[in-house]
Amino acid sequence: MKISVRNLEPTKVKLTITVEPEEFNPFLDEARKEIGKQVNIPGFRKGHVPGKIIDQRVGFAAVAGEAVNNGVPELYSQALDEKKIRPMAQPEIDVQEVPASAKDETKLKFVATVERRPDIELPELEGMTIDVAKPEVTDEDVAKRLETLRQRFGTLVGVDRPAGKGDFANIDLSAEIDGEVVDSQEGVSYELGSNTMLDGLDEALDGLSAGEETTFEGTLEAGEHEGQKANVKVKVNSVKAEELPELNDDFAQDASEFDTLDELKADIRKQIEQDGEARQATEARDAFLAKLAEGVEIPVPKGVKADAATEHLKSLTADPDKATDEQKQQAEEAAEKELKDQILLDTLAEKLDVKVSQADVFNFLASIAQQYGMDPNAFINAIVKNGQLGSAVAEVGRSKGLLAGMRAVSFTSAGEPLDLSAFLGDDEAAEDAAENESVEAASAAAAVADELAADKGDEAPAENAE
Repeated sequence: MKISVRNLEPTKVKLTITVEPEEFNPFLDEARKEIGKQVNIPGFRKGHVPGKIIDQRVGFAAVAGEAVNNGVPELYSQALDEKKIRPMAQPEIDVQEVPASAKDETKLKFVATVERRPDIELPELEGMTIDVAKPEVTDEDVAKRLETLRQRFGTLVGVDRPAGKGDFANIDLSAEIDGEVVDSQEGVSYELGSNTMLDGLDEALDGLSAGEETTFEGTLEAGEHEGQKANVKVKVNSVKAEELPELNDDFAQDASEFDTLDELKADIRKQIEQDGEARQATEARDAFLAKLAEGVEIPVPKGVKADAATEHLKSLTADPDKATDEQKQQAEEAAEKELKDQILLDTLAEKLDVKVSQADVFNFLASIAQQYGMDPNAFINAIVKNGQLGSAVAEVGRSKGLLAGMRAVSFTSAGEPLDLSAFLGDDEAAEDAAENESVEAASAAAAVADELAADKGDEAPAENAE
């Protein structure tokens, strides 16, 4: 197989692949076998029709078409491996030449254009030291956490006065468009100042007492008339204020297992310190990635970025077609950062020769299923059938590469060594994990699919895992 590579962009290549007859013939033979299982030819049993007869009765063009459909993806994958090209999107395939008969010496030739992961040079990890800010716990931090706990034990009491910010009003709402009521709600409890319902509602309620009502213009945020302006009538049924308990030993006993307020405060401080350590680990991760990317130019594939930005935009607005320039820019920036981090971590995992095991993939997907309250086997089976397992394997590889990279460098905080082993694991655990059965993405897909199929008694979808 002859492969020529032309770089169209730093992140886009064009491969011209010419396949020798002896390399294409096995695909032709397999195509004849498959076609032979599907056609009835007098004098021959299904599946036992000679290839020459298939060529004559069905036509060599049909055989070659089947062979191309099955062979090109495999040959394309071989070409990527040989040229060490890491695709980031599906290729555009153009089949240019196909033999016209079994005796035709014309070689199969096709062109694949694909966006690829750029080649970048990462700094050496040996001897690298990264300083991370030391988290500090102040009395103000403790007071804020204590106030949040205090609000959980607050009660609402009715007040005979106009509503103000922080009060809770029981209200009736009615929205009209062109004189027609399009939505109404009764007995809704709403906290003034929370700005969690209609724009303009907080301003309309401010200063109203029980039994009073007013009308304002607002934009509907849900339902059939979402996004339309409406005249909204709001009536206040009652006003309640939050009454908080006193901060004393009695409160500590009601709100916790401690007998005194000082003991409760000490425990809150300890919790904040633990939270600070977790944040410090996150900051260490971000600092590590920033250090890797320091001085490294990371070009991002344009098409992949556009698709990723579209997905981000969907999370920012219900109607991407009506997105603001600010939302579009936010989506593009998020997509670019996400892709740069992926490229960085994929390159790091490759540099560290990270291996992904079957157990790694299974545990990763099972943990996601658990987060969403789904049956792990059903979830993983769906991932396999939808062809998404490769993405999961890549994500696991990035995660393992990140942990391995962070274990290979030194972290300090305020000039002192910073121990992150509670978050990163230790080298011994990493070595034990590496001793597991290591597999490439395709093998991981097949293994997980086979295991799922065995559990369910279904036919294994491993052949279609990629």
